Amino acid sequence: MDEENTLLELNNVSTAFKIEGQYYNAVSHVDLKVKKDEILAIVGESGCGKSTLATTVVGLHDMKTTKISGEAFFEGQDLLKMSDSQLNDVRGAKIGMIFQDPLSALNPLKKIEDQISEVLDYHTKMSTEEKHNRALQLLEQVGIDEPKRTARQFPHELSGGMRQRVIIAIAIACKPDLIIADEPTTALDVTIQAQILDVLRDIQKENHAGIILITHDLGVVAETADEVAVMYAGEVVECGTTEQVFGDPRHPYTRSLLRSMPQGDMDVLNDDLYVIQGSVPSIEKMPQAGDKFAPRIPWIPASAHEKEPTMHEISAGHEVRCTCYKDFYFKSLEVKDV
Repeated sequence: MDEENTLLELNNVSTAFKIEGQYYNAVSHVDLKVKKDEILAIVGESGCGKSTLATTVVGLHDMKTTKISGEAFFEGQDLLKMSDSQLNDVRGAKIGMIFQDPLSALNPLKKIEDQISEVLDYHTKMSTEEKHNRALQLLEQVGIDEPKRTARQFPHELSGGMRQRVIIAIAIACKPDLIIADEPTTALDVTIQAQILDVLRDIQKENHAGIILITHDLGVVAETADEVAVMYAGEVVECGTTEQVFGDPRHPYTRSLLRSMPQGDMDVLNDDLYVIQGSVPSIEKMPQAGDKFAPRIPWIPASAHEKEPTMHEISAGHEVRCTCYKDFYFKSLEVKDV
């Protein structure tokens, strides 16, 4: 990888939350890199640790009940070692965050223009007129047809799609180098989803930004991402280019996720969608050893799994955790697929 283009490098990042006096890992030993002009998608079921990883990177956890370890280098500085004041200088200016629920992320008592101006107040020395013009410019950039009208409105007066656009406008107000988009198209209809993704792609090209796209929508990933990291139970179980992960999935969990996608030739009236057995374990009941996905694929014997799974390189840039991807696993597909 071209180190000069690396924006963010995560080394052995773990996040544990305190529950009834004991700490449990929600994210475990994650290694990832994000480059300029690249979209890295982090995928997995709800509860896999995707959002926790994102909020760890930008320092949004209560450290009284959270333990974080590892390194998160951004522009040569370790974000995990920064003070709150140092992080405040980075958040919004250098790293923009698009939150999963725009209605709860926006202040219900402030007009839209005031919420955009708040970021500009903190990170720039713009005059009142400059901030006003920048707010309108941003609203227009994210595809809002009547920016002047929208700027005077409150969040509850906007549709879900418009609120999501406002959140994006706030996130890109200072032209950050890195944008973290946490489920930016959740609960939006297909047409609005496509528009939001187009906005993100345009912003990326204009600012040469890197984007971390957190989602469970594999269709969005297939048409948007350059690189993919599949997370399960707080760990990255497979990573590579989109072509590698979608074209040659190796971990049973990755294959299960892809199989659960509706297929183009599916008979919607007569064909059943594939459902992955079981569910993601809670952090309090997380297996402490072995492949954490193993309990959900009981037809693959314990001998096919590593006791302490590590990442193995399948091809250049394509890695998978655990040895269950080897010959036995693929032979077992003749009997029972995942």
